[in-house]
Amino acid sequence: MLIPYELLEAETLQRLLEDFVTRDGTDNGYDDSLAERVTQVRRLLERKELLIVFHADTGDASLCHRRDVPPEMLRDFLAEQR
Repeated sequence: MLIPYELLEAETLQRLLEDFVTRDGTDNGYDDSLAERVTQVRRLLERKELLIVFHADTGDASLCHRRDVPPEMLRDFLAEQR
């Protein structure tokens, strides 16, 4: 299930973004601060290049690039956003 980032409380979204940008394998080779990396990812969410995926089976949420979201799921999500 795709979740609009606007529906998350500000603190919850902040923690999700911080968790994402500090995971192993997310180092982009630059010396950007945590705040800068969070801002970059937040912009990707705002442009809908990244989406929040809620995994009902585990209760976890993650970020996913829109190209990796099944087309029908993406179509339905974007239609609801209008």
